[in-house]
Amino acid sequence: MAHEIKIPSVGESITSATVGTWLKADGEYVESGEEVLMIETDKVSTGIPTETSGILKHQANEGDDLDIGAVVAIIEEGEASEGHSESPEDEAAESDGSSKVAAEPAPEPAGDIRVTPVARKIAEEEGVDLSSVIGTGAAGKITKSDVLEAASCGASGEKENEAPAAASEKRTTRKKLSPLRRKIATHLVNAQQEAAILSTFNECDMTNVMVLRKRVQEDFVSKHGVKLGFMSFFIKAVVDGLKAVPGINAQIEGDEIVQNHFHDVGVAVGTDKGLFVPVIRDCDTKSFAEIEQEIIDYATKAREGSISLDDLQGGVFTITNGGIYGSLLSTPILNPPQSGILGMHSIQQRPVAIDGEVVIRPMMYLALSYDHRIVDGKEAVTFLVRVKECIENPDRMLIGV
Repeated sequence: MAHEIKIPSVGESITSATVGTWLKADGEYVESGEEVLMIETDKVSTGIPTETSGILKHQANEGDDLDIGAVVAIIEEGEASEGHSESPEDEAAESDGSSKVAAEPAPEPAGDIRVTPVARKIAEEEGVDLSSVIGTGAAGKITKSDVLEAASCGASGEKENEAPAAASEKRTTRKKLSPLRRKIATHLVNAQQEAAILSTFNECDMTNVMVLRKRVQEDFVSKHGVKLGFMSFFIKAVVDGLKAVPGINAQIEGDEIVQNHFHDVGVAVGTDKGLFVPVIRDCDTKSFAEIEQEIIDYATKAREGSISLDDLQGGVFTITNGGIYGSLLSTPILNPPQSGILGMHSIQQRPVAIDGEVVIRPMMYLALSYDHRIVDGKEAVTFLVRVKECIENPDRMLIGV
Protein backbone atom coordinates (compact mmCIF):
# COMPACT_ATOMS: atom_id res chain seq x y z
CA MET A 1 0.00 0.00 0.00
CA ALA A 2 1.32 3.45 -0.92
CA HIS A 3 1.05 6.53 1.30
CA GLU A 4 1.22 10.01 -0.22
CA ILE A 5 3.31 12.85 1.17
CA LYS A 6 1.76 16.20 0.26
CA ILE A 7 2.86 19.82 0.49
CA PRO A 8 1.31 20.93 3.80
CA SER A 9 -0.42 24.21 4.53
CA VAL A 10 2.03 26.51 6.31
CA GLY A 11 -0.05 29.71 6.48
CA GLU A 12 -3.35 31.16 5.34
CA SER A 13 -1.80 33.43 2.69
CA ILE A 14 0.60 30.81 1.28
CA THR A 15 -0.70 28.94 -1.77
CA SER A 16 2.44 27.28 -3.12
CA ALA A 17 5.89 26.06 -2.09
CA THR A 18 9.17 25.18 -3.74
CA VAL A 19 10.83 21.80 -3.33
CA GLY A 20 14.03 22.65 -1.51
CA THR A 21 16.42 19.86 -0.58
CA TRP A 22 15.66 16.16 -0.47
CA LEU A 23 16.94 14.87 2.86
CA LYS A 24 16.37 11.25 1.84
CA ALA A 25 17.31 9.68 -1.49
CA ASP A 26 14.81 8.23 -3.94
CA GLY A 27 14.39 4.53 -3.13
CA GLU A 28 15.75 4.91 0.39
CA TYR A 29 14.02 3.22 3.31
CA VAL A 30 12.72 5.78 5.81
CA GLU A 31 11.27 5.44 9.29
CA SER A 32 8.03 7.00 10.42
CA GLY A 33 8.60 10.54 11.71
CA GLU A 34 11.81 11.13 9.72
CA GLU A 35 12.03 14.38 7.75
CA VAL A 36 12.48 13.54 4.08
CA LEU A 37 12.29 16.95 2.41
CA MET A 38 12.78 20.67 3.01
CA ILE A 39 10.29 22.99 1.30
CA GLU A 40 10.59 26.75 0.90
CA THR A 41 7.82 29.34 0.78
CA ASP A 42 7.99 33.09 0.46
CA LYS A 43 8.10 33.34 4.25
CA VAL A 44 9.65 30.25 5.84
CA SER A 45 11.48 27.01 5.15
CA THR A 46 10.23 23.86 6.82
CA GLY A 47 10.83 20.13 6.84
CA ILE A 48 8.24 17.52 5.85
CA PRO A 49 8.23 14.29 7.87
CA THR A 50 6.77 10.95 6.81
CA GLU A 51 3.94 9.44 8.82
CA THR A 52 4.79 5.87 7.89
CA SER A 53 7.81 3.66 7.28
CA GLY A 54 8.71 2.32 3.86
CA ILE A 55 10.48 2.97 0.56
CA LEU A 56 10.55 6.65 -0.45
CA LYS A 57 9.62 7.49 -4.05
CA HIS A 58 10.27 11.06 -5.18
CA GLN A 59 7.44 12.62 -7.20
CA ALA A 60 9.10 16.02 -7.70
CA ASN A 61 12.56 17.45 -8.25
CA GLU A 62 14.44 20.05 -6.26
CA GLY A 63 13.39 23.50 -7.45
CA ASP A 64 9.88 22.50 -8.54
CA ASP A 65 7.07 24.91 -7.59
CA LEU A 66 4.02 23.01 -6.29
CA ASP A 67 0.62 24.02 -4.97
CA ILE A 68 -0.32 23.36 -1.37
CA GLY A 69 -1.72 19.83 -1.22
CA ALA A 70 0.26 18.54 -4.21
CA VAL A 71 1.82 15.09 -3.89
CA VAL A 72 5.59 15.42 -3.54
CA ALA A 73 6.48 11.83 -2.62
CA ILE A 74 5.07 8.36 -2.06
CA ILE A 75 5.95 5.89 0.67
CA GLU A 76 5.65 2.24 -0.39
CA GLU A 77 5.34 -0.16 2.49
CA GLY A 78 8.10 -2.74 2.64
CA GLU A 79 11.70 -3.30 3.62
CA ALA A 80 14.74 -1.64 2.06
CA SER A 81 16.37 -3.66 -0.74
CA GLU A 82 20.04 -3.47 -1.56
CA GLY A 83 19.55 -3.03 -5.27
CA HIS A 84 17.00 -0.22 -5.10
CA SER A 85 18.86 2.97 -4.37
CA GLU A 86 19.31 5.11 -7.42
CA SER A 87 17.49 8.39 -7.98
CA PRO A 88 15.52 9.19 -11.18
CA GLU A 89 18.42 11.30 -12.51
CA ASP A 90 20.77 8.35 -12.08
CA GLU A 91 18.36 5.96 -13.87
CA ALA A 92 18.01 8.42 -16.73
CA ALA A 93 21.77 8.59 -17.05
CA GLU A 94 21.90 4.81 -17.45
CA SER A 95 19.14 4.61 -20.12
CA ASP A 96 21.33 5.71 -23.04
CA GLY A 97 21.92 2.17 -24.32
CA SER A 98 25.39 1.71 -22.83
CA SER A 99 26.29 -1.41 -20.88
CA LYS A 100 24.69 -1.73 -17.45
CA VAL A 101 26.70 -1.66 -14.26
CA ALA A 102 25.51 -3.51 -11.17
CA ALA A 103 23.60 -1.32 -8.73
CA GLU A 104 25.27 -0.34 -5.47
CA PRO A 105 24.02 1.16 -2.17
CA ALA A 106 22.64 4.68 -2.17
CA PRO A 107 25.16 7.41 -3.06
CA GLU A 108 26.97 8.87 -0.10
CA PRO A 109 29.33 11.82 0.08
CA ALA A 110 32.99 10.84 -0.26
CA GLY A 111 34.45 13.65 1.81
CA ASP A 112 32.90 16.65 0.06
CA ILE A 113 32.20 14.64 -3.14
CA ARG A 114 28.67 13.49 -4.03
CA VAL A 115 28.63 10.79 -6.71
CA THR A 116 26.12 8.26 -8.04
CA PRO A 117 26.93 4.54 -7.57
CA VAL A 118 27.28 3.93 -11.31
CA ALA A 119 29.53 6.97 -11.74
CA ARG A 120 31.73 5.78 -8.87
CA LYS A 121 32.05 2.32 -10.44
CA ILE A 122 33.04 3.73 -13.84
CA ALA A 123 35.53 6.09 -12.20
CA GLU A 124 37.21 3.14 -10.50
CA GLU A 125 37.37 1.18 -13.76
CA GLU A 126 38.65 4.10 -15.82
CA GLY A 127 41.02 5.44 -13.17
CA VAL A 128 39.28 8.83 -13.01
CA ASP A 129 40.06 11.02 -9.99
CA LEU A 130 36.60 12.11 -8.73
CA SER A 131 38.06 15.17 -7.00
CA SER A 132 38.87 16.57 -10.45
CA VAL A 133 35.38 16.02 -11.86
CA ILE A 134 32.76 18.78 -11.87
CA GLY A 135 29.34 17.34 -11.04
CA THR A 136 26.33 18.48 -13.09
CA GLY A 137 23.67 16.57 -11.18
CA ALA A 138 21.39 17.85 -8.43
CA ALA A 139 23.32 19.60 -5.64
CA GLY A 140 26.54 19.13 -7.64
CA LYS A 141 26.31 15.32 -7.68
CA ILE A 142 28.70 13.63 -10.13
CA THR A 143 26.80 11.54 -12.70
CA LYS A 144 27.80 8.84 -15.17
CA SER A 145 28.09 11.33 -18.04
CA ASP A 146 30.42 13.55 -15.97
CA VAL A 147 32.80 10.64 -15.35
CA LEU A 148 32.69 9.49 -18.99
CA GLU A 149 33.51 13.00 -20.16
CA ALA A 150 36.42 13.22 -17.73
CA ALA A 151 37.64 9.80 -18.88
CA SER A 152 37.52 10.86 -22.56
CA CYS A 153 39.53 13.98 -21.76
CA GLY A 154 42.17 11.84 -20.07
CA ALA A 155 42.29 9.48 -23.08
CA SER A 156 42.98 12.39 -25.42
CA GLY A 157 46.08 13.33 -23.45
CA GLU A 158 44.70 16.25 -21.47
CA LYS A 159 45.94 16.84 -17.97
CA GLU A 160 43.75 15.87 -15.05
CA ASN A 161 43.80 19.39 -13.64
CA GLU A 162 42.18 20.76 -16.80
CA ALA A 163 38.70 19.89 -15.55
CA PRO A 164 38.79 22.45 -12.73
CA ALA A 165 40.51 24.90 -15.06
CA ALA A 166 37.69 24.57 -17.56
CA ALA A 167 35.19 25.20 -14.80
CA SER A 168 36.98 28.42 -13.89
CA GLU A 169 36.38 29.68 -17.41
CA LYS A 170 32.64 29.76 -16.68
CA ARG A 171 32.35 33.42 -15.80
CA THR A 172 28.69 33.51 -14.77
CA THR A 173 26.09 31.14 -13.38
CA ARG A 174 22.35 31.51 -13.07
CA LYS A 175 19.98 30.16 -10.49
CA LYS A 176 16.38 30.87 -9.67
CA LEU A 177 15.59 33.12 -6.73
CA SER A 178 14.14 31.14 -3.86
CA PRO A 179 10.63 32.14 -2.71
CA LEU A 180 12.14 33.41 0.53
CA ARG A 181 14.70 35.59 -1.27
CA ARG A 182 11.97 36.94 -3.60
CA LYS A 183 9.84 37.83 -0.58
CA ILE A 184 12.77 39.55 1.15
CA ALA A 185 13.51 41.58 -1.98
CA THR A 186 9.88 42.65 -2.39
CA HIS A 187 9.55 43.45 1.30
CA LEU A 188 12.62 45.72 1.34
CA VAL A 189 11.70 47.54 -1.86
CA ASN A 190 8.15 48.13 -0.60
CA ALA A 191 9.55 49.53 2.65
CA GLN A 192 11.54 52.16 0.78
CA GLN A 193 8.66 53.02 -1.53
CA GLU A 194 5.93 53.29 1.11
CA ALA A 195 7.66 54.80 4.14
CA ALA A 196 9.48 58.10 4.52
CA ILE A 197 12.64 56.54 5.93
CA LEU A 198 15.05 58.79 7.77
CA SER A 199 18.04 57.80 9.91
CA THR A 200 19.63 59.43 12.92
CA PHE A 201 22.91 58.44 14.56
CA ASN A 202 24.64 58.46 17.91
CA GLU A 203 27.40 56.57 19.66
CA CYS A 204 27.58 54.90 23.02
CA ASP A 205 30.38 54.02 25.38
CA MET A 206 30.26 50.27 26.01
CA THR A 207 32.62 50.36 29.02
CA ASN A 208 30.07 49.87 31.79
CA VAL A 209 28.17 47.12 29.99
CA MET A 210 31.38 45.26 29.29
CA VAL A 211 32.56 45.61 32.90
CA LEU A 212 29.18 44.41 34.19
CA ARG A 213 29.13 41.40 31.84
CA LYS A 214 32.65 40.40 32.86
CA ARG A 215 31.82 40.73 36.55
CA VAL A 216 28.66 38.59 36.52
CA GLN A 217 29.24 36.29 33.52
CA GLU A 218 30.44 33.26 35.46
CA ASP A 219 27.57 33.40 37.96
CA PHE A 220 25.08 34.14 35.17
CA VAL A 221 26.12 31.09 33.15
CA SER A 222 26.20 28.92 36.25
CA LYS A 223 22.64 29.86 37.19
CA HIS A 224 20.95 30.17 33.79
CA GLY A 225 23.02 28.00 31.46
CA VAL A 226 23.43 30.76 28.86
CA LYS A 227 25.90 33.60 28.40
CA LEU A 228 24.95 37.19 29.07
CA GLY A 229 25.32 38.88 25.69
CA PHE A 230 24.99 42.45 24.50
CA MET A 231 21.67 41.89 22.72
CA SER A 232 19.63 41.47 25.89
CA PHE A 233 20.91 44.85 27.12
CA PHE A 234 19.91 46.51 23.86
CA ILE A 235 16.49 44.87 23.87
CA LYS A 236 15.85 46.12 27.39
CA ALA A 237 17.16 49.57 26.39
CA VAL A 238 14.80 49.63 23.39
CA VAL A 239 11.85 48.71 25.63
CA ASP A 240 12.82 51.59 27.91
CA GLY A 241 13.01 53.88 24.90
CA LEU A 242 9.61 52.75 23.56
CA LYS A 243 8.04 53.47 26.93
CA ALA A 244 9.65 56.90 27.04
CA VAL A 245 8.69 57.70 23.41
CA PRO A 246 5.51 55.70 22.68
CA GLY A 247 5.15 57.37 19.29
CA ILE A 248 7.77 54.99 17.90
CA ASN A 249 5.72 52.05 19.18
CA ALA A 250 3.01 52.80 16.63
CA GLN A 251 2.33 52.17 12.97
CA ILE A 252 0.26 53.51 10.09
CA GLU A 253 -2.57 51.40 8.71
CA GLY A 254 -4.41 53.19 5.93
CA ASP A 255 -5.41 56.57 7.29
CA GLU A 256 -5.16 55.48 10.93
CA ILE A 257 -2.37 55.37 13.51
CA VAL A 258 -2.31 52.14 15.51
CA GLN A 259 -0.69 52.61 18.90
CA ASN A 260 0.81 49.42 20.36
CA HIS A 261 0.81 48.86 24.11
CA PHE A 262 3.02 45.77 24.09
CA HIS A 263 6.73 45.31 23.51
CA ASP A 264 7.46 42.46 21.10
CA VAL A 265 10.91 43.10 19.63
CA GLY A 266 12.26 41.43 16.50
CA VAL A 267 15.94 40.43 16.30
CA ALA A 268 17.37 40.09 12.79
CA VAL A 269 19.20 36.79 12.22
CA GLY A 270 21.28 36.27 9.08
CA THR A 271 21.47 32.78 7.55
CA ASP A 272 22.61 31.29 4.25
CA LYS A 273 18.94 31.24 3.20
CA GLY A 274 18.39 34.92 3.91
CA LEU A 275 17.45 37.28 6.70
CA PHE A 276 14.95 36.18 9.34
CA VAL A 277 13.47 38.43 12.03
CA PRO A 278 12.05 36.24 14.81
CA VAL A 279 10.10 38.11 17.46
CA ILE A 280 10.74 37.94 21.21
CA ARG A 281 7.39 38.50 22.91
CA ASP A 282 6.72 40.72 25.92
CA CYS A 283 10.32 41.80 26.39
CA ASP A 284 9.27 44.20 29.14
CA THR A 285 8.32 41.27 31.37
CA LYS A 286 11.14 38.87 30.49
CA SER A 287 14.43 38.60 32.36
CA PHE A 288 17.83 38.99 30.71
CA ALA A 289 18.30 35.21 30.90
CA GLU A 290 14.95 34.48 29.24
CA ILE A 291 15.76 36.88 26.42
CA GLU A 292 19.21 35.39 25.86
CA GLN A 293 17.77 31.86 25.77
CA GLU A 294 15.12 32.85 23.21
CA ILE A 295 17.75 34.49 21.00
CA ILE A 296 19.78 31.27 21.00
CA ASP A 297 16.70 29.14 20.28
CA TYR A 298 15.59 31.36 17.39
CA ALA A 299 19.06 31.52 15.85
CA THR A 300 19.27 27.72 15.92
CA LYS A 301 15.82 27.30 14.38
CA ALA A 302 16.55 29.86 11.66
CA ARG A 303 19.77 28.18 10.61
CA GLU A 304 18.18 24.72 10.69
CA GLY A 305 15.24 25.95 8.64
CA SER A 306 12.71 24.99 11.31
CA ILE A 307 11.50 28.48 12.17
CA SER A 308 7.72 28.91 11.88
CA LEU A 309 5.57 31.67 10.47
CA ASP A 310 4.25 32.55 13.94
CA ASP A 311 7.83 33.15 15.11
CA LEU A 312 8.21 35.97 12.56
CA GLN A 313 4.96 37.87 13.00
CA GLY A 314 3.76 40.63 15.28
CA GLY A 315 6.85 42.62 16.22
CA VAL A 316 6.62 46.34 17.00
CA PHE A 317 10.32 47.19 16.61
CA THR A 318 13.43 45.51 15.17
CA ILE A 319 17.10 45.37 16.18
CA THR A 320 19.79 44.37 13.69
CA ASN A 321 23.42 43.81 14.60
CA GLY A 322 25.76 44.40 11.68
CA GLY A 323 28.64 44.61 14.11
CA ILE A 324 29.03 40.84 14.19
CA TYR A 325 30.09 41.07 10.54
CA GLY A 326 32.40 44.04 11.13
CA SER A 327 30.07 46.86 10.07
CA LEU A 328 31.13 50.24 11.44
CA LEU A 329 28.06 52.23 10.38
CA SER A 330 24.93 51.60 8.31
CA THR A 331 21.39 52.82 7.69
CA PRO A 332 19.05 49.87 8.37
CA ILE A 333 15.82 49.54 6.37
CA LEU A 334 12.49 49.46 8.17
CA ASN A 335 10.66 46.18 8.67
CA PRO A 336 7.09 47.21 7.69
CA PRO A 337 4.67 47.97 9.19
CA GLN A 338 7.01 48.87 12.05
CA SER A 339 8.05 52.51 12.45
CA GLY A 340 11.56 52.00 13.80
CA ILE A 341 14.65 49.81 13.57
CA LEU A 342 17.89 50.08 15.56
CA GLY A 343 21.22 49.21 13.98
CA MET A 344 24.06 48.05 16.23
CA HIS A 345 27.62 48.10 14.93
CA SER A 346 31.10 46.88 15.78
CA ILE A 347 32.77 47.97 19.01
CA GLN A 348 36.02 49.84 18.42
CA GLN A 349 38.55 51.39 20.75
CA ARG A 350 38.43 55.12 19.96
CA PRO A 351 39.69 58.32 21.62
CA VAL A 352 36.91 60.31 23.30
CA ALA A 353 36.87 63.38 25.52
CA ILE A 354 35.69 62.73 29.09
CA ASP A 355 35.90 65.42 31.79
CA GLY A 356 38.29 67.44 29.66
CA GLU A 357 40.67 64.56 29.02
CA VAL A 358 41.14 62.34 25.97
CA VAL A 359 40.78 58.67 26.86
CA ILE A 360 40.43 55.43 24.88
CA ARG A 361 37.03 53.79 25.22
CA PRO A 362 35.18 50.91 23.51
CA MET A 363 32.65 52.81 21.38
CA MET A 364 29.74 51.65 19.22
CA TYR A 365 27.86 53.66 16.62
CA LEU A 366 24.07 53.37 16.81
CA ALA A 367 21.71 54.08 13.91
CA LEU A 368 17.96 54.53 14.20
CA SER A 369 15.93 54.43 10.99
CA TYR A 370 12.34 55.54 11.41
CA ASP A 371 9.21 56.35 9.45
CA HIS A 372 9.11 60.13 9.29
CA ARG A 373 5.40 60.02 8.40
CA ILE A 374 4.59 59.12 11.98
CA VAL A 375 7.78 59.81 13.96
CA ASP A 376 9.19 63.33 14.21
CA GLY A 377 12.90 64.05 14.45
CA LYS A 378 12.59 65.13 18.09
CA GLU A 379 11.01 61.80 19.04
CA ALA A 380 13.62 59.81 17.13
CA VAL A 381 16.56 61.64 18.72
CA THR A 382 14.98 61.40 22.18
CA PHE A 383 14.51 57.65 21.73
CA LEU A 384 18.09 57.10 20.57
CA VAL A 385 19.53 59.19 23.39
CA ARG A 386 17.46 57.16 25.85
CA VAL A 387 18.89 53.90 24.43
CA LYS A 388 22.39 55.39 24.70
CA GLU A 389 21.84 56.38 28.34
CA CYS A 390 20.58 52.89 29.22
CA ILE A 391 23.58 51.19 27.63
CA GLU A 392 26.10 53.57 29.18
CA ASN A 393 24.43 53.24 32.58
CA PRO A 394 23.00 49.69 32.64
CA ASP A 395 22.24 49.91 36.35
CA ARG A 396 19.39 52.29 35.47
CA MET A 397 17.57 49.48 33.64
CA LEU A 398 17.96 47.17 36.60
CA ILE A 399 16.40 49.60 39.06
CA GLY A 400 13.91 51.18 36.64
CA VAL A 401 15.10 54.79 36.49
